[in-house]
Amino acid sequence: MRSQAIEYGTEYRKTQVYGVSLEGDKKLVYTPDGCFRCRALVLATGAMGRSSLVKGEDTFLGRGVSYCATCDGAFYKQKEVAVYGENQEAIDEAIHLSKFASKIHWITARPPKQNLSGLEHLEGLAQIQHWKRSKIDEVIGDETGVTSVSIKSKTDGQLTELQLGGVFIYSSGSKPITDYLHDQLSLTDEGGVEVDANMMTSMPGVWAIGDIRNTPYKQAVVACSDGCIAAMSIDKYLNQRQGILVDWVHQ
Repeated sequence: MRSQAIEYGTEYRKTQVYGVSLEGDKKLVYTPDGCFRCRALVLATGAMGRSSLVKGEDTFLGRGVSYCATCDGAFYKQKEVAVYGENQEAIDEAIHLSKFASKIHWITARPPKQNLSGLEHLEGLAQIQHWKRSKIDEVIGDETGVTSVSIKSKTDGQLTELQLGGVFIYSSGSKPITDYLHDQLSLTDEGGVEVDANMMTSMPGVWAIGDIRNTPYKQAVVACSDGCIAAMSIDKYLNQRQGILVDWVHQ
């Protein structure tokens, strides 16, 4: 995609952005290589990646360890899996996995908040086994991938090994990378940059796309869709047009 963009005239710069100034018609982007000025700015800095918190998590990432049931759930049809975490993301992903997995070991270090959406539904599913006040001590596997997890009870310290094929870890949620904005834009209650239907932020001339919006749908195809919407909106903005003509009505 980068090669195609460059072929069509995009100038590509690899540098670190440490700040932006969004007031006025010209937006400023500060980097060690100088200050870039622009009339339209798109923010696509994504969300902070999870650090490895569990022994074996990084070793088996992509080989049985996953952070996305929507992406990988179908690989575990009629297999046993574990879901680790008690936040909203963990509940949503466990419910999605219930469409595929024969058994789901739901492991929570703390009691989930009772106001979380879908909690009652998840707890009522036949294939759910809830391991309360427990944490994953280690993800275990071999050259084929994950084979089991060792969980430790926070009540008595007892270790239990569960034989399974996949582990979905949501013990720490993703966080949109917005620190460089210094409160210049409105954020949602979930911490993402707030945008309208055209992906424009609360500041005219500034758009936000992808995981920086912190939507529940963290998929590459969704981020690409955001980018397409923003690009068409920017074309309209820069050319001061009132509407957007789709291909089949252009003259």
